[in-house]
Amino acid sequence: MSDSNIQIFDTTLRDGEQVPGCKLNTEQKVIIAKALDNLGVDIIEAGFPVSSPGDFKSVQEISKSVTNATVCGLTRSVKNDIKVAAEALEYAKKPRIHTGIGTSDSHIKHKFKSNREDIIQRAYDAVKYAKSFVYDVEFYAEDAGRTDNEYLARVCETAIKAGATVLNIPDTTGYCLPSEYGAKIKYLKENVKGIESAILSCHCHNDLGLATANSIEGVINGARQIECTINGIGERAGNTALEEVVMILKQHPYLNLNTNIETSQLYGISQLVSDSMGVYTQPNKAIVGANAFAHSSGIHQDGVIKHRETYEIIDPKDVGVTESAIVLTARSGRAALAYRAKHIGYELTKLQLDVIYSNFLKFADRKKEIDNNDIHEIIETSHIYKEIISA
Repeated sequence: MSDSNIQIFDTTLRDGEQVPGCKLNTEQKVIIAKALDNLGVDIIEAGFPVSSPGDFKSVQEISKSVTNATVCGLTRSVKNDIKVAAEALEYAKKPRIHTGIGTSDSHIKHKFKSNREDIIQRAYDAVKYAKSFVYDVEFYAEDAGRTDNEYLARVCETAIKAGATVLNIPDTTGYCLPSEYGAKIKYLKENVKGIESAILSCHCHNDLGLATANSIEGVINGARQIECTINGIGERAGNTALEEVVMILKQHPYLNLNTNIETSQLYGISQLVSDSMGVYTQPNKAIVGANAFAHSSGIHQDGVIKHRETYEIIDPKDVGVTESAIVLTARSGRAALAYRAKHIGYELTKLQLDVIYSNFLKFADRKKEIDNNDIHEIIETSHIYKEIISA
């Protein structure tokens, strides 16, 4: 793998499906997995096989269906979890077992009622056992965001000694500031013995709205895998949004970091996931929201019509959106009205536009948004209608 290549690990079908009410059946999961494979995702976390017979079957069927991506199954640091995951991944062309344990003092004391040395031993045993089934083993240090760096480095060294190929450093509670998370990745990169033989991975949650920023700081500081979901869905406030980190890296080429994602498919797969899971995507969602390329302010509309890049840093076509939307409201100006009128067959002179615009404002004050039928009505009821159509 090139040092500038960032692997995209999609966990829509595992962490994303943990959203209340978002249960998918096996057929739906396979459809989404195939779409992720076509998108260019490097690793698909297909599920948590031991959690239920349905999840086991889904991981198994996805393993059979995916042709390019690595297929990954999640486990706890429990032998039976690992064994069941290996069985579910039997048909995968490139299988990966993702195993791990909590490493923060909070998890060690309250969740496991254990101690640091015991956790290190359990981490070693889990990776070693997973390694007996597959070559590619990812280790997660749950709540790494709140784990002190020196101890976290010891855990990572142990996982590498046991054979881990990837080290997942999750900000499980979304607590870290970007500077803190970046510094944590940098510390591990510089202080973990054997780190050159493993990939550091970012798995950031969005509890404080920092998941995307933390993931970008992570790769700037040496991580080479980002774990994310379509539309940022996931536990609580969600995960890092795949479409956001991919487009950030694409729009900032000076970072010299790239992915294998075919970005023109982003909008389509966003819609697929939203429809399949029944999860409404907020209109102002970056990259794939309904308003991401929509303009209703007169000043913005005039700028975009004259030169798209005045207010758009991404070409809509780059993410699979046909074109920018000029939305007519009472805040819209003459340029936007003329633009939309032209699209439905009216070429207005400046004087005609002045007359029509006056009528338009009266209409717009009564209605939130003006559609094409409204434009026809505004023009057809104007006293200069015959003059317009005879031109």
